[in-house]
Amino acid sequence: MTPIRLFSAPDSTAGFLRPDLPYGEVCAIHQPNLFPRLATLAKLFTADYWIVLDDVQFARRDYQHRTRLASLDGSGQPRWLSIATHLPHGRATAIRGARLADPARCRRRVAQLLADHYRHSAYWPAFKRRLEPVLAGFERTDRLADVTELSTRLLLEEVGWPGRILHSSDLLARGERSQRLADLAWLTGATTYLCGTGGMRYLDPAAFRVHSIKVLPFQTPTSEIWASAREVSAVHALMLAGPLVLRRKLAALRARVLAGDPARSSGAASELGRL
Repeated sequence: MTPIRLFSAPDSTAGFLRPDLPYGEVCAIHQPNLFPRLATLAKLFTADYWIVLDDVQFARRDYQHRTRLASLDGSGQPRWLSIATHLPHGRATAIRGARLADPARCRRRVAQLLADHYRHSAYWPAFKRRLEPVLAGFERTDRLADVTELSTRLLLEEVGWPGRILHSSDLLARGERSQRLADLAWLTGATTYLCGTGGMRYLDPAAFRVHSIKVLPFQTPTSEIWASAREVSAVHALMLAGPLVLRRKLAALRARVLAGDPARSSGAASELGRL
């Protein structure tokens, strides 16, 4: 099916007004990840809406088809949960074009490894029930992006995120890297773009200034439940703290980030960890 193109960025923004759209002011743009890390989930939770960056090149060394799971008691090394992925166009395959090599086997692997790590959590029985639509996704489609987005939606629903989800493949945006991200944010009416620590290394703020969009650095604390936020799946934190406590932690971090204080100090990090 040909995607519906919502908007097209002009070659020049002179004389154009920012679109008045109901998505919100704070935008996060991120590739679909398999059961994303806590740091990624926190960035999406902080945003009013998430643009799924699904039309860029698939990267095997990234988290698009894999995630790390840590044991509840902290013993041993985190274990990779990977799902076999076929790239019809080789390295040039876009994320939305990547396919599951064996959907039935992928489904079994996801279900088994999650159960192996978290079946002893008090929150596992309820999570297992809500996991079923994600597992059923492996039976409906062989599109990697579909099932990884489902896994992220599940985690966002668990923590009560009220935001919206859009897709870059439904938007026409020119250019590469910073220019394209800026156009996607502008096309959807954002006034603020959340940028993680990785993106800050290459992002060109000038591309956003043209659109009068503020680039807001985003990072998580480094202690307590946040210690492994950039390394292991947010499922780990969810199974340790439960959805209500994790939501309070995410909401507290969101408030600090949007107030211009990303909780870099150890004192702030400890406070957020104890919530």
